[in-house]
Amino acid sequence: MEKKPNKLINELSPYLLQHAYNPVDWHPWNEETFEIAKKLNKPIFLSIGYSACHWCHVMEHESFNDPEVAQLMNEVFINIKVDREERPDIDHIYMTVCQIMTGSGGWPLTILMAPNKKPFFAGTYFPKESNEFRVGIKDLIKRAKEVWENHYNELMESADEMIAQLNFSREVGTNSDINESIVKKCFYELASTFESQYGGFSKRPKFPIPHNLMFLNKFYHYYNNKEALDMVIFTLTKMRLGGIYDHIGGGFHRYSTDQEWLVPHFEKMLYDQSLLVLSYLETYQITKNNLFLNTALETLDYLKRDMLSPEGAFYSAEDADSEGEEGKFYVWTIDEIRKNLVGYVDFTINVFNLKENGNYREEAIQRYTGKNILHLTYTPEDLKNKFDNFEENFFYIKNTLFNIRNKRTRPLLDDKILTDWNGLAIAAFAKAYLITDNKEYLNIAINTRDFILNKVTNSDYELLHRYKNGIAGITGNLDDYAYVIMGLIELFKATSDFRNIEIAGKLMDNCVSHFYDADKGGFYFASDKQTDLIVRKKELYDGAIPSANSVMISNLMFLNKITNYPKYYDLLINNLKSFIISVTNVPSAYTYFVSQIIDFLNQSKHIIISGNNVEKINDAFRELNKLYLPNSIIIRLIEQFDIPDWMKIYKNNNENLIIYICKDYNCLEPVNTIENALEILNNIK
Repeated sequence: MEKKPNKLINELSPYLLQHAYNPVDWHPWNEETFEIAKKLNKPIFLSIGYSACHWCHVMEHESFNDPEVAQLMNEVFINIKVDREERPDIDHIYMTVCQIMTGSGGWPLTILMAPNKKPFFAGTYFPKESNEFRVGIKDLIKRAKEVWENHYNELMESADEMIAQLNFSREVGTNSDINESIVKKCFYELASTFESQYGGFSKRPKFPIPHNLMFLNKFYHYYNNKEALDMVIFTLTKMRLGGIYDHIGGGFHRYSTDQEWLVPHFEKMLYDQSLLVLSYLETYQITKNNLFLNTALETLDYLKRDMLSPEGAFYSAEDADSEGEEGKFYVWTIDEIRKNLVGYVDFTINVFNLKENGNYREEAIQRYTGKNILHLTYTPEDLKNKFDNFEENFFYIKNTLFNIRNKRTRPLLDDKILTDWNGLAIAAFAKAYLITDNKEYLNIAINTRDFILNKVTNSDYELLHRYKNGIAGITGNLDDYAYVIMGLIELFKATSDFRNIEIAGKLMDNCVSHFYDADKGGFYFASDKQTDLIVRKKELYDGAIPSANSVMISNLMFLNKITNYPKYYDLLINNLKSFIISVTNVPSAYTYFVSQIIDFLNQSKHIIISGNNVEKINDAFRELNKLYLPNSIIIRLIEQFDIPDWMKIYKNNNENLIIYICKDYNCLEPVNTIENALEILNNIK
């Protein structure tokens, strides 16, 4: 019998289209849907997920594709599906509801609410039938029907209380609240949760959380605290050796289900790759450890090979599942190794820790008997000393397994293009160019920037959030502006091309007009043009990615340094004061924000490279950018790029090379050699 599509069939989101033939009568989020619910006086079943979400697939298979469950849902509810990656504004609101109601959250996110969008129940994954651990969706539906019909007034009172909590206003701080004690408290909180056996900051599950590591790098730099750097080095090394890293194709899976970074949820997200690249690259700048550089570059190779669209921007994610099984694309049996790596079997088993019955741990063993996740016990550098011809053999094995794997059915590619995540990709590729001088990375960053300007930016510098099948749509949110501006600043750092700062300034001006709270400071997540939300929230928590408000503080700080415009400094101060009281209680939940406090409390540095010998200027620029210099701007003044008026005083055509090093706009005696500049920089923080 041919399946009939529901109302999602005309959507562009791959996630929504996955559900377009469910027997559940799914609706998209729009005012027409809410009007239907009001007219029929039905509660709404809101389900939020994303295409690479494993448990979203499980719930669809168990319940949303089940005719019995679908009939119950269609009788009791108006059912709405939302792609959290398309509509993070909706997801943020109702995820907060779930966290308040249950103490935790996750996806799939399940919300029951009235037609006026006020929620009265929240949860995540529900099995079809109730068990000793979870209520089943069938029982949930029956209970919801009974409560809606017989206890409506109590439900609405509860929903109104929840909206009041969502609208809770933060206390605004003062300048004196922005102090070093928050920074040190953040470090000690992170140190107390550090997992010393395998790295990271939890037992299980384990998420990479790159901004925790970025904070620790900065804390090491300014406070000379070796413990902070040791935590970063240990964690990045363990992640690189573990199964969370794709040893054949490069890139990182979303998180590890176990303590050892061995068994991942196998989806790959664009934002994880970009943020981890930034973290590995800056740690390479500090340590000069090639493992970190190579990990970053292999991850970028994965992105440009498998995630880059022909139009020059990056797709969103790759699924965890293929052929209905999580991780099938990535795992190996010993028989496959014997068949395809004749002469290299023992080497492969020993290097990648393979076992006859599979190397999954604990509860995963039964499900994955005989399957192996490739992972290392030793770094490639250490393995050189353990095996003859290691590099040659290692390259052959990886190349052979890569070619075999490419013949398998790939996980689903979520081919929508998201503006915010592409801003992060620009930052990652720009920083890679800065460190390696590989112009391919620069060209990719520039092409992605140009895609954003040409495809998802209008003439007033307003951003759209999503691009799919040649169609740009969905009003941009704060993440879009924050991360694109971040990418433009990194591109400026890599090139000294002030056009990037001009564009960033126009985007910032637009963002201030439509997102900024002029009374209490801080940016709302949704634009004032977004009219279909029950509340406008300010997001600060640095979760899987840094919050847009944290990133905006960094953006404002650097725009102020580069342009010398007081308006950016005023916004920066107001933003810090707006959130500082909230951060003080548990600063380790806001590590990217606290990183900006470190920069704010320490003197900034301008390093300006001028002269009449372009080759010497470029050599100095490359050499100085090998250093880890947070809170610094290194600018080369060359004829290729226009420079703002306030910097023209530094233009010098009388010397082959002249380097100005300035702290908080007070310049030291200029020097004429890279060596002298390095000596000065080594003596000042």
